[in-house]
Amino acid sequence: MTSDGMAEVLRSLRPGSGSDPAEAGVRALGVVGVAVSVYPESSATVNGTRTPEPLWCFPRLSLRFEELQFTLGEGPGPDAAHAGVPVLEPVLDRVRPDRWPALLPAALRLGVGGVGCFPLSLGAVRLGMLTLLCDGQRAFSDQQLMDANTLSAALTAALLNGHGPTNGNGTRGGEAVWPPDGLHRAVVHQATGMISVQLGVTLVEALVRLRGFAFGSERPLGDVAEDVVARRLRFDDDGNGPHSPDGGEG
Repeated sequence: MTSDGMAEVLRSLRPGSGSDPAEAGVRALGVVGVAVSVYPESSATVNGTRTPEPLWCFPRLSLRFEELQFTLGEGPGPDAAHAGVPVLEPVLDRVRPDRWPALLPAALRLGVGGVGCFPLSLGAVRLGMLTLLCDGQRAFSDQQLMDANTLSAALTAALLNGHGPTNGNGTRGGEAVWPPDGLHRAVVHQATGMISVQLGVTLVEALVRLRGFAFGSERPLGDVAEDVVARRLRFDDDGNGPHSPDGGEG
């Protein structure tokens, strides 16, 4: 049976509710964080999966974890998106180190103890992802899983019907916007295209290069992409790796 707290979250999804579904979800599910990402039709496709766009997250740790997965291109979110089934790892300390070699140590440093990712999908159609962060001390309870599946079904229905929650991240003129009409990561797609031309490689390889540089320099992927688009950073293979052109021009 769906909990009373989850019933409150479902009410917050209605346009005009004035509630924050992400914050309500954290309380109802008894987790550390909640995030929802969607796959807009116009987003780029990498390895058969469209690029996720964060819709709402609470607290900021959830957004930082979403960005970490996107930067590294590995983790429970990408695995769940590819397989189309939930990926539950509530205790990251127990995950084999070779499963997500870059993400695991970075997530633990970030303070993420455990994760559960639930695809928002209907058959082969991938619409988005619900991500839950937990404290890494115990497995998800039956009630948490039941509530998470209920929320996933409600979010999937909202995506299919073209409407969704009204909150600070997903509104325009008081009307719900679902999925979002603006690509938060458009600059990443643009930078990927520029790197592809600079290096003469595929878009997939260009994104790998961009992600690798962002991770190695410990910078957000979006910030590095902005430098590429503004021509403050080039990826020409001149023996020195990515570099800043003289005077920021190039």
